[in-house]
Amino acid sequence: MKDIGHWIDGKMVAGTSGRSADVMNPATGEVQGKVALATVDELNDAVARAAEAQVAWGATNPQRRARVMMKFADLINRDMDKLAELVSVEHGKTLPDGRGDVQRGLEVIEVCMGAPHMLKGEYMNDGGPGIDLYSMRQPLGVVAGITPFNFPAMIPLWKMGPALAAGNAMILKPSERCPSTSLALAELLKEAGLPDGVLQVVNGDKEVVDAILDNDTIQAVGFVGSTPIAQYIYGRAANNGKRAQCFGGAKNHMLIMPDADLDKAADALVGAGYGAAGERCMAISVAVPVGEKTADALMEKLIPRVEKLKVGPYTAGEDVDYGPVITGQALERIKGLIGSGVEQGADLKIDGRDFSLQGYENGYFIGPSLFDRVEPEMDIYKEEIFGPVLSVVRRNSYDEALKLVMDNQYGNGTSIFTADGDTARDFAAKVNVGMVGINFPIPVPLSYFTFGGWKKSAFGDLNQYGPDAFRFYTKTKTVTARWFSGIKEGGEFAFKAMD
Repeated sequence: MKDIGHWIDGKMVAGTSGRSADVMNPATGEVQGKVALATVDELNDAVARAAEAQVAWGATNPQRRARVMMKFADLINRDMDKLAELVSVEHGKTLPDGRGDVQRGLEVIEVCMGAPHMLKGEYMNDGGPGIDLYSMRQPLGVVAGITPFNFPAMIPLWKMGPALAAGNAMILKPSERCPSTSLALAELLKEAGLPDGVLQVVNGDKEVVDAILDNDTIQAVGFVGSTPIAQYIYGRAANNGKRAQCFGGAKNHMLIMPDADLDKAADALVGAGYGAAGERCMAISVAVPVGEKTADALMEKLIPRVEKLKVGPYTAGEDVDYGPVITGQALERIKGLIGSGVEQGADLKIDGRDFSLQGYENGYFIGPSLFDRVEPEMDIYKEEIFGPVLSVVRRNSYDEALKLVMDNQYGNGTSIFTADGDTARDFAAKVNVGMVGINFPIPVPLSYFTFGGWKKSAFGDLNQYGPDAFRFYTKTKTVTARWFSGIKEGGEFAFKAMD
């Protein structure tokens, strides 16, 4: 069993609180480590040290900071398999999913190599008589990232990359369920040339989260997790005068029009609905076929595909489709929601609750479940299940299907499968959701765009990665300048401030 501490001033240190949390192996249900939970004093000390280190780092020119990102990317590529296995060991993801987790984070680091371009300001010559105006982007100072269990590599990289490339120091508080990947990334950043203290990884629970929100030195907080916690963090951070960028839950719909390629739609639903055991904020959890004929044909194609899904530990090889969910509590919650769907009248076509894997009976495995004829008043529709459960909600027309998406409280992602460009264009223009896919199941934008939801899926004005991240992690200063010239007696030129 390993003891997991914190990353402070460029090295691993043990916790001093005497408190710890179990780090589980989701495939076996066994404790595989203990992670230290920091105190308020430990957090505040890490922040003070980060503030000292940030002064020189913020004064380092953006091109040199970008070179650290370049080296960091090389090291991530070098250690891709090691990082993926760390993700799989603590989260339970298959190795391909683990590599995908790292890869999507790496792509943001690659964009951060362009920090000099991202940090450019604006200039206007002769905005008034002899007056020039220009703006500059400057780092905030010390910022914080609070990241979830479901992407132990990707989301820490989404937070740390832009924040550090913009010249800030960062306090990273990863999920206590999957802490090791963030610590490994911190080691790689040191190897890449990041000065000690600029990144501090502090493990902890709500005590540390509240300490981050209340610390006066921390200027901004980025969070990804559930909607109730996102609202809590956003409110407390804003009340303390901090910038906050908080991303919460989701209920992502895919519309399937009568003219859609149903084989492609069914394949997309299986991958987007059940991949990573459904523990993704961009998972498609609701399929909305338009018309009874479309729905019946879709179900005929979905059922055999879902029945063929392979569930197992990451050690079983590359052909496993998904692994366990993160905890026993998550497993019981998913089973409970499936039960409520049955009680409330949904048609359970495939029931994954009784799934058992020989040799892994104590692991947190659950088979895939598929519901038909789900209605919006049912708990399985209203709740973010965060498990391998797909609900089919039938609608008679495109307008009814669009209204279903627009009336939902969440607005992270949505997609439509259709062969009609006019319908797709109308959907993309009208739907009140932050990320839209057209014949594309999980519309996570490429890293040089930006990621963010609407409604109760996101709190704050700026999104993750891309240009928005650099706006979030910097403040704009605008200078209005006028230079005077003087004339000596006899007309001789006396001075010019630009000389």
